[in-house]
Amino acid sequence: MSKVVPFRAVRPAGEFVRKVASLPYDVMSVAEAKRRIKNNPYSFLRVEKPECDLPGDARDFEELVPRHARKNLQKMMTEGILCQDAEASFYLYRQQRGSHIQTGIAACVSVEEYNTGRIKTHEHTLEHKEQERTLHIDTAGAQTGPVFLTYRGQEKIDRLVLKGAQQEPEYDFVAEDGVRHTVWMIGNSADVEEIQQAFLCVEALYIADGHHRAAAAARVARLRNERGGNASHEHDFMMVVLFPYDQLRILDYNRAVKGLNGLPEEEFMKRIAEVFLVSPNFREKLPARAHEFGMYLRGGKWFLLKAREEALQEKEMLSMLDVSLLQNKFLEPVLGIKNPRTDSRITFIGGSKGADGLEEIVDREGYTVAFSLFPPTIEQMMAIADGGHVMPPKSTWFEPKLRSGLFVHLID
Repeated sequence: MSKVVPFRAVRPAGEFVRKVASLPYDVMSVAEAKRRIKNNPYSFLRVEKPECDLPGDARDFEELVPRHARKNLQKMMTEGILCQDAEASFYLYRQQRGSHIQTGIAACVSVEEYNTGRIKTHEHTLEHKEQERTLHIDTAGAQTGPVFLTYRGQEKIDRLVLKGAQQEPEYDFVAEDGVRHTVWMIGNSADVEEIQQAFLCVEALYIADGHHRAAAAARVARLRNERGGNASHEHDFMMVVLFPYDQLRILDYNRAVKGLNGLPEEEFMKRIAEVFLVSPNFREKLPARAHEFGMYLRGGKWFLLKAREEALQEKEMLSMLDVSLLQNKFLEPVLGIKNPRTDSRITFIGGSKGADGLEEIVDREGYTVAFSLFPPTIEQMMAIADGGHVMPPKSTWFEPKLRSGLFVHLID
């Protein structure tokens, strides 16, 4: 049983929406964010990633950055760029890239369900990132970006979403990356009640993306309840967008490594061949099935790697994920990367950048070798979460990304 509730979103006036809507704070560097806001005074990055709106490297000023987020949010509301709806509503949020379409419901869910494991996770969070987002939410007095949730689809919810999408949309625009974003408002009390009742039949919700946002929302709720004095208790709910799992896709999340851990290239290739069947001249560059990998080596050479049978003896699902196979059978024992979260020699490249992104990072950014992976499935992610386990770091890359600034949940 999942408790899903409407909320009074703060959202852009229609004429500003395309300029306000921004990519999430955690998919770009401060330098890139600064470039994006340079000619756009309305960008929500000024709230979501406020260090990009401050001189120099403001990440060192712990309190200044979240205070600037609050200032910018209040300024956008005062100037009428953002306005709060008078009544609590649900919001349908559709994204379309090419032929791929996914339609979710922007809503709020109880932080208590997250704390008790009813909202399931598949990743560990990093303490410093969780603390940064906690300070941002608490100081700004708002959840400025939604947590991306999924669930096992329900026919009744699908029908209600289809019905809501027959209305005139509140927003309908194409962002600079070619993704079309469409939003409808569901404020009729009978329709709101139907959606709430339908979600009571959903046994569990799963975080697809936004683990740090969710963890931070829970921490803020705990801090504010300990401090007392806030009668609204909006902080006890977190803003989310809920998508049925069968509409989502996970893209590959690839790896690149600096150096070969002191190995000559000939020895490196010998060690690769102990774990994988190696084929040169891999023209496709991206694997077509599980347990196969592409490898791009400095010098412009692509190889196809197929895991040998002896590397596939594990029975446990986590160990059989391709990210686990690569990490446990090669990156750690051969390249010495014991902790991919903290080792500075490894970096991760979202699958939306394709093979070109891997070639770019090796040819021009000082990396030595890159690996392309076949992505896990949504079903695998949910099964791992159901078992109370977590996936290896950087296992899932969801596209398209939810835009920030379309919905804000005030907790003050």
